[in-house]
Amino acid sequence: MNLAELRKTTDQKMNKTMDAFKADLAKVRTGRAHTGLLDHVLAEYYGTPTPLNQIAKITLLDARTIAVTPFEKKMAQAIEKAIRSSDLGLNPAAMGEVIRVPMPALTEERRKELIKVVRHEAENARIAIRNLRRDANHHLKEALKNKEVSENDERRSQDEVQKLTDQHIAGIDKLLQQKEAELMAV
Repeated sequence: MNLAELRKTTDQKMNKTMDAFKADLAKVRTGRAHTGLLDHVLAEYYGTPTPLNQIAKITLLDARTIAVTPFEKKMAQAIEKAIRSSDLGLNPAAMGEVIRVPMPALTEERRKELIKVVRHEAENARIAIRNLRRDANHHLKEALKNKEVSENDERRSQDEVQKLTDQHIAGIDKLLQQKEAELMAV
């Protein structure tokens, strides 16, 4: 593997880690409703656990209420049950063909718990980035040992990998700050 390829794959893997962290942050709910909140909720659809967005239309009624409209009327009960039994602490209510999912206001205690969760997710993302740096540096040392690259190229590439690491960790920290501010906003 040449140095440019190594840098490119390391950058791609670090970007995937950032994307996964963003997805994790999206699951942490604030007081405001958003349709992505129900993305990982699965409902029984003819015996198969299926994501809600594949069996129902998910829209926002207002800033604090999500509307879930099943494509098939008989799925309403299964969808309601799936939302209620999810780990989101939501209490859906069927109103005709539409299931309304109001967002309860967050208590101060719950906000602090959510901030702990978000910080933990951020630390996991940082660890993943550092592991990618370690793997890249290991490949560089192997290449140097096998005399595939010069010491100067190895040192320069390690510096580039460190810069990538610093950039991505700074990005994670920025996302974390934004999410914390969003959680503390009443």
